[in-house]
Amino acid sequence: MYKFLEATVAEHMTRAVKSVSRELTMRELEDKFEHDDFNAYPVVEDQRVIGMVTKYDFLSCFAFHPTQMLPHYDDLMNRSVGDIMSGDFLYVHSDTKLTRVLQLMVEHQTRSIPVLDADRKLDGIISREDVIKALATFTKVR
Repeated sequence: MYKFLEATVAEHMTRAVKSVSRELTMRELEDKFEHDDFNAYPVVEDQRVIGMVTKYDFLSCFAFHPTQMLPHYDDLMNRSVGDIMSGDFLYVHSDTKLTRVLQLMVEHQTRSIPVLDADRKLDGIISREDVIKALATFTKVR
C-alpha cells in the first residue's frame, strides 16, 4: 500500500489519447462515442487542450424544460463541440501522485482526467481503470 502513496500519473496513464476539435459536430461526436466507447474527449486546438467534452455534455443538450420550445433534431446534431464542451476542466501533470488523482476523481465524480504538460499540451489521460489497476498492483499480498 505504501508504494501506491508514492506512485505518479506518469507510470500509469494512457499515452495514446484520442482527442477532438471544437469544430466537430455533435453528430460526429456521437459516432466517436459509439465507436471508441469513451466517456470523454479532450478538445484540442493548436496542440493545446482547451476543454473537455463528455457524454454528459452531449446528453444535456437533449434535456429540456417543459416550457421550452424543442429545437429540431438536425439543428442540435449540427451544433459543434465548441458549443457544448466545458472550458473549465480538471487536469493533472505527469508528476501528480495517484493519491491526488484518486481524491479528485471521487470529489468531482469523474471517470478520467487529462494529463497536460506545462504548455497545456496533451501528455495522456488517467482513468479510473488506470488507478484501480495501480491500486491492485500495489496492494497485492505477496
